[in-house]
Amino acid sequence: MRKFAIVTGGARGLGEGIAMKMGELGYDVVVNFVSDKSKEKAQKVVSAISEKYGVKGLCVQADVGDYDQAKNLVETAVSEFGENLGVLCNNAGIENNTRFIDLDPAKFNRVIQVNLVSYMNCAHAAIPHIIKAGGGCIVNTASVGGLMGVANQVDYCAAKSGVIGLTRALAVEYAADNIRVNAVAPGMIWTDMLRECNQDEVEALKAFVPLGEIGEVDDIAQAVGYLVQAKYVTGQTLGPNGGMLMP
Repeated sequence: MRKFAIVTGGARGLGEGIAMKMGELGYDVVVNFVSDKSKEKAQKVVSAISEKYGVKGLCVQADVGDYDQAKNLVETAVSEFGENLGVLCNNAGIENNTRFIDLDPAKFNRVIQVNLVSYMNCAHAAIPHIIKAGGGCIVNTASVGGLMGVANQVDYCAAKSGVIGLTRALAVEYAADNIRVNAVAPGMIWTDMLRECNQDEVEALKAFVPLGEIGEVDDIAQAVGYLVQAKYVTGQTLGPNGGMLMP
């Protein structure tokens, strides 16, 4: 029976590209949405996946920063598709892009909750089902900011560094259960998030990219697709960043 993939933050940007890639790889796809505003976008994504690849799609309302809602997302998906959870793509993300000292603590706590704790929530809820399905993989969206400092993104960098640590620890702990856990750490990618930033700053940062270009969403979707299929890769952080950072 066909397995399914859950993609958080799959209604737009990187998540939309990753969700489309999962459909291309033959997975039924589950996408969450938080607000009524994002519901329509999520529905369009799953409809596009079904029409293009002939797989099933499902939208579930869930703020995955809240454990009960993250668990409900997973349980609803299992109720719909059975014990066939093969892939969890933790991709939900927000940022403040503000000087740390100017941030209200509630705002930086929210970034940590969405960008890190939600990944723990979803993994905690999903792993028992992935084990029941005979194994699978988790791919976490980190960031080049999790590997280097970025001004005005202290909270974001802290969360994404945590994602990399989470990835490595889960990979060690669940390898015996045939669960591979990896991360993708994008550099500068043309998403709504980047377009909302100061474009003069974006152009200045582009000068530090050896390939001289800002990446596209499909570059990250392809990287995630590789990690989903790479049967001998676990605990790794793949960095499609145009050479911006070479660890």
